[in-house]
Amino acid sequence: MPLTFMWREKDFKRCWSGHSRAWRESMNNRFFTQRGEKGQWKSDTRVVLLDTTTVLGELDWKTYPVNGWDAITEMDEQNRPIHTFQVCHVMEPNQNNWLRSGWIQRQAAQRVYVEMRFTLRDCNSIPWVSGTCKETFNLFYLQTDEPLPAATRFRPLDYAKVDTIAADESFTQTDLGDRVLRLNTEVREVGPVTHKGFYLAFQDVGACIALVSVKVFYKRCPSTLRSLAAFPDTVPHMDSSSLVEVRGACVENAEERDTPKLYCGADGDWLVPLGHCVCSIGHEEMDGYCRACRPGSFKAFAGNSKCSKCPLHSSSHDQAATICHCDKGFYRAVKDPATMACTRPPSAPRNLVSLINDTALFLQWMPPRDSGGREDVTYNVLCQRCDGSDGDRAATRCEPCEPDLRFIPRPLGLTGTSVAILDYATHASYTFHVEAVNGVTGLGVAARSLANVSINTHQSGPALVGAVRKDWASQTSIALSWSEVEQPPSDIVDYEVKYYEKEQEQLSYSSTRTRNPSVVVTGLRPSTVYIFHVRARTAAGYSAYSPTFEFATAAEDPDVADQGQVLVVVTASVGGFSLLVILTLFLLITGRCQGYIKARMKSEEKRRTRFHSGHVPFSGIKTYVDPDTYEDPTQAVEEFAKEIDPSYICIERVIGAGEFGEVCSGRLRIPGRMDIAVAIKTLKGGYMEQQRRDFLREASIMGQFNSPNIIRLEGVVTRSRPVMIVVEYMENGALDSFLRTRDGQFTVLQLVGMLRGITAGMNYLSDMGYIHRDLAARNILVDANLVCKVSDFGMSRVLEDDIEAAYTATGGKIPIRWTAPEAIAYGKFSSASDVWSYGIVMWEVMSYGERPYWEMSNQDVILSIEEGYRLPAPMGCPVTLHQLMLHCWQKEFGQRPRFSDVLSFLDKLIINPSSLLTLVNDAQSFPDSPESLPDYPLFISIGDWLDSIKMSQYKNNFLAAGYTTLDSISTMSIDDIRRIGICLIGHQRRIISSIQSLRLQLHHIQQSGFQV
Repeated sequence: MPLTFMWREKDFKRCWSGHSRAWRESMNNRFFTQRGEKGQWKSDTRVVLLDTTTVLGELDWKTYPVNGWDAITEMDEQNRPIHTFQVCHVMEPNQNNWLRSGWIQRQAAQRVYVEMRFTLRDCNSIPWVSGTCKETFNLFYLQTDEPLPAATRFRPLDYAKVDTIAADESFTQTDLGDRVLRLNTEVREVGPVTHKGFYLAFQDVGACIALVSVKVFYKRCPSTLRSLAAFPDTVPHMDSSSLVEVRGACVENAEERDTPKLYCGADGDWLVPLGHCVCSIGHEEMDGYCRACRPGSFKAFAGNSKCSKCPLHSSSHDQAATICHCDKGFYRAVKDPATMACTRPPSAPRNLVSLINDTALFLQWMPPRDSGGREDVTYNVLCQRCDGSDGDRAATRCEPCEPDLRFIPRPLGLTGTSVAILDYATHASYTFHVEAVNGVTGLGVAARSLANVSINTHQSGPALVGAVRKDWASQTSIALSWSEVEQPPSDIVDYEVKYYEKEQEQLSYSSTRTRNPSVVVTGLRPSTVYIFHVRARTAAGYSAYSPTFEFATAAEDPDVADQGQVLVVVTASVGGFSLLVILTLFLLITGRCQGYIKARMKSEEKRRTRFHSGHVPFSGIKTYVDPDTYEDPTQAVEEFAKEIDPSYICIERVIGAGEFGEVCSGRLRIPGRMDIAVAIKTLKGGYMEQQRRDFLREASIMGQFNSPNIIRLEGVVTRSRPVMIVVEYMENGALDSFLRTRDGQFTVLQLVGMLRGITAGMNYLSDMGYIHRDLAARNILVDANLVCKVSDFGMSRVLEDDIEAAYTATGGKIPIRWTAPEAIAYGKFSSASDVWSYGIVMWEVMSYGERPYWEMSNQDVILSIEEGYRLPAPMGCPVTLHQLMLHCWQKEFGQRPRFSDVLSFLDKLIINPSSLLTLVNDAQSFPDSPESLPDYPLFISIGDWLDSIKMSQYKNNFLAAGYTTLDSISTMSIDDIRRIGICLIGHQRRIISSIQSLRLQLHHIQQSGFQV
């Protein structure tokens, strides 16, 4: 009997050595591909404490007993050692073989992980083996602050057990002959570790096992740059359920806007980004850092905008410029923004001409040929009166004109190009200077931009009126008469009498006309002195005014004053009685009006507090009020939108064009508040009043919303031009274009997070009783932190009173690809139709901005949906998300989920992300119930199938490659698509998505027992 046992054990060892050869032959190329260039593991989140595959010398591990585990070291093709430990005493009972590692320093770790790679033989495949054979081994550890002395006795009771390790796959005798490797990888968490180091121990209790490699590591959140802030390496807490809050430090030349924070998770992932930094003035963001503006550019404000090219006629010669200095001869006014081009004073006005009649002088000119690059050009008229001696120019004396000279409209700050001058002296010489000025006039040393003209007033007619006398005067009237001069140059048409109170300035006067040389001036004040001028008008124009004359009205009579007081009393009594009668009638009428008004208010309140789909607003959410219910829509704007002083808005650049005008980005600088980035929608000039109302209607809608996932309205500008709507600035723009430029750069969980934000915004709108009607990825905006916000409320409407009612469209374009069937067919919009649109948005997000239904025409889309067709899942889309899309696309709107249901569902997915691992393109992930999916249309041939997805140009590619049946194409992968010559990425995706849909259909048919 002993001889038989010895033979069997030798036979088994020979089999084990065969396994060793098989393992060595297959390991040389497979195992070491996991090493980096210097033998380090590539994962940044792992800090490796021990890796037996990188140790060049002996491991110096201990075995107890000595003949238990065998240490084998061999060299691979690159002359690197392969350390393995093997044990296989399955023919002997009561095995207890220990393998202990060397002392491992824990460094900063609080929890460590042990990754073991091993092979294990199936006990059933070993001939004559006894019942003591095992297919597991045990992992233990021991913590110490110092390495144990070499003479220390090994005591198994000192070690704490971590876990029993079993193999997922074991090898057999057949595998040895076929050289098949069955390599298992198991990872176990060890800890918490609190001492300076620890030992690992592996216990064999009767298994046939080879320990190929052992790697010990701990996880950390690696140093990173986020939002211009640097975060250091961080080790997670000992408690794996808690996060470590880490405050970031702004990179050089950046400053905090909100304190930047990240949270380090147990798996070494950075989570929940908060706050951010912005580049300081003179610097712009570039690859996560703040780079100095290059010469020729500048940046005047802190923020994440790019450096701007120096405006016209300015330059910067140094780096990090905060302003561009004007070129020689050009200037910038104090109130000019740094982004404005430098300008210069205007040239002189052109073609100054004068025109004089009997008493009026007119000056006219043309604008300067060069305005200096500005639009704020105004004109000043300067006057000098010059007296010469017999034409001797050298003896001419000039002095400022007399103050009685009147300029209409004024002498300074003229915006027009003409002025009238009155009350000048006759037989005098005047010189007028017309000066053109703008905002930078006087900042340089340039000469004044003057145009000159000299005028002699002897050409105006003489005074035709003689002495003026008072005939009589009362308390409120004065009768005047005057004589005519002898032999007037022409017939007198009429006279003008100008008068004003002596105590008042001459600029405030009255006048009256008469055909006769006399007049009664009425409406005067008692006991008041008046100044009178009289002039005549002939066919040639007005003459000069007569000299001034002073006359007073009569004093007030006391008796008449008493009579007046009696009259006032009587009048007041009669008026009081009349007022009493009117008030009585008013109260009677008001009683009925109040009843009517209360009924109207009650009806209006009822209308505002009821809405569709049974959505009852919870506490804290008000009810939406439709601006169209106001008789004057401007009242809605005043009620819901804040008016902003236009001087607080700084427009920086144009970023797009809207329906009503340009869309710009800029800064909102309200005193006492931090500057914020904003987007400004402007109303282009020449608008009609209805266009203005339509433009501001969106502001009166947005102003009612207050949600972190709804675009925030900052205010409006309605009292000056241009009319503007100011909203928060979303750095990443529209969601569809944002995703298209970042195809494949996000994880599924990040995409779900974006969808969750959209859902939260739509749930808020639904709770307020509001229908969007145009929900699409193009109307979702994305900020710098990937927060998605619903925008564009131009097509939206309020829900009606009836809980089953929906909005009925009365005209306008409908976005067919995003609109529910009942809304297309009957114009019935509801919160449920918004849910359908949300399903399309989900498809857009998961396909990274792909166009829904591709190049299908709108009519084809309508017919396909009516026949039961639904969009297939995009590549890499989890099954759960595609099923949610299909649920949103239920034909019966009452069967679609509410936004609150969708929000709850997405929250569960985020909490349990493992449910997102099963993808639609995984052949094993078909749902059990085919009735939960829509009926996809079947196609007769390959050509019909390609025609349906607008890819008929590739028919020959499929046929030439041997794909002639639906069953054959259902097995194709993306690599097969590329192999047959389809190179465009968009076409590849469309075809593979349709194949996935077809694969589902064929699977369901086969489950039903039919053949295709």
